[in-house]
Amino acid sequence: MRVEATSVKDYVSQLPEERRPVIEKMRKVVRKNLSREFKECMSYGMIGYVIPHSIYPAGYHCDPKLPLPFMNIASQKNFVALYHMGLYADPDLMAWFTAEYPNHCQRKLDMGKSCIRFKKIDEVPYGLIGELAGKMTAAEWIQMYESNFKK
Repeated sequence: MRVEATSVKDYVSQLPEERRPVIEKMRKVVRKNLSREFKECMSYGMIGYVIPHSIYPAGYHCDPKLPLPFMNIASQKNFVALYHMGLYADPDLMAWFTAEYPNHCQRKLDMGKSCIRFKKIDEVPYGLIGELAGKMTAAEWIQMYESNFKK
């Protein structure tokens, strides 16, 4: 499902009616728990949480004109997704998350490298998403990004 939106508000307004409350609640949980240095914006056609150029002038190594991405929320065709680059980059964070997930959700974890897929939108573990969002500061992400990805 591709939504052509120029703002987060526009993105949410174009979602199917049943997805809007889920995405809005995920946004609220993430924004409440995420370090204040991260900025919410549209990123890669999704709701993104990035480190702006004012904090990290180098930007994203794949396209330095873009701010450094960290998290995204998206409504995909068959699921709602949370993308968290820290999970991909930090084995300890990944281990914590995969161990903690069963304590918050009865469904099996459906996850790619950084993508957590929620096919049953009435079973999204918002508390765990909040904890995950608060586990890494912007400074920690920059340090991890530079040591793992930047050439």
